[in-house]
Amino acid sequence: MIAADLPAPGQPPWLTGHRAAGMARFAALGYPTRKMEAWRFTDLRPLTASIFPPAPADPVAVTAATLAPHRLAGPAHRVVLVNGRFAPALSDIGALPSGVWLGAATDALRTRPDMMASAFMADEAALASLNTALFADGFVLALEPGVILETPVEVIHHADMGVPAAAHLRNCLIIGAGARATVVEMSTGVGASWLNTVTAIAVAAGGALRHVQIQRDADEAIHTAVIRATVARDGRYDGFSLMAGGRLSRRDIHVTLAEAGAGVALHGAYLLRDGQEATLAPVVVHAAPGCRTDEVVKGVMRDRAHGVFLGTIQVRPGADGTDARQLNRNLLLSPTAWVDTKPELEILADDVKCSHGATVGSLDEAALFYLQARGIDPATARLMLVEAFAADVIDGAGLDGPIRDHVHGHLRAWLDGMGGEI
Repeated sequence: MIAADLPAPGQPPWLTGHRAAGMARFAALGYPTRKMEAWRFTDLRPLTASIFPPAPADPVAVTAATLAPHRLAGPAHRVVLVNGRFAPALSDIGALPSGVWLGAATDALRTRPDMMASAFMADEAALASLNTALFADGFVLALEPGVILETPVEVIHHADMGVPAAAHLRNCLIIGAGARATVVEMSTGVGASWLNTVTAIAVAAGGALRHVQIQRDADEAIHTAVIRATVARDGRYDGFSLMAGGRLSRRDIHVTLAEAGAGVALHGAYLLRDGQEATLAPVVVHAAPGCRTDEVVKGVMRDRAHGVFLGTIQVRPGADGTDARQLNRNLLLSPTAWVDTKPELEILADDVKCSHGATVGSLDEAALFYLQARGIDPATARLMLVEAFAADVIDGAGLDGPIRDHVHGHLRAWLDGMGGEI
């Protein structure tokens, strides 16, 4: 449940209209339920059974030392949002090249409302509509045509609310024609919270965006996210998601390859234990000829954890020459862990190459025997096999060295959290 206190006035008139429409739409739709095909595997009771008022605007005592374990090694243009609001004292945006705008959504609404206007749609789904009504801040990155941002943008979302509360964030990434950037988002925190984000992405002709998202929220946290990306002619969107925190999480990714030659790569992993539940739901729409999708997602579940993969690739009429591959592989480490996987292809064009598949299994007993025969104890052997299984999708995502090492570090931290026992 929510407390529907709208943000304070002082916003553009067009946004006031969007907010009112968003609240009205959410009131009409309500929370998604398992009666909806896209949500029938996701249990939202941890969200709907509690009240999540908007996070308090008062700053909390978060220090740079608190965030240090989650930061990238090396230089970065850093944006920190605490409880859904920009924290300038913890951020370090630094010097930006000409043609780059990076900052808080509230600043963009005040100084460059044209950039934020593209982040809203009239037919948003329920949680995105609620986000429209209640978002307090977010981050915006905009690159003019031809700009190459060599240093990655690092965005850290930290929740420390003291009481159960919600932070709604609206983000916008605009990559101009021929421009290139890398964005690494990290979510973390302490205590019970609900982080509900909507990110609008536009990649113009020949542009490229690499977008890495690492979710290491507190054990009591809930995290829902919607990503909407449109990729123009010969542009690329490369997304990577690591979901390894929170009590309940769901990430909906909708990518439209709108013009010929556009491409998307979606890689990721959900690593779950205890009673965690995570849903990764990517939808890629091939709306033009000669576009390509590469999608590989892996899941590791232990104890009573529940993973869900809902992957859809749609090939619309006229999208000839489509090349699309989708694979979901899952590893169950306990008899009480389970996964629901549903990869789908919807093909309405000729002359396409499309494939999809899913596997569910346990650790390879032959590989375990091989390692133990060479003097490795059973617990270490199991950890090695699990790490190799998950590391494969990280290494296959084409991440730059420091970012790849950063993601590997979070994989190892999750394994260490097992207490040395798989």
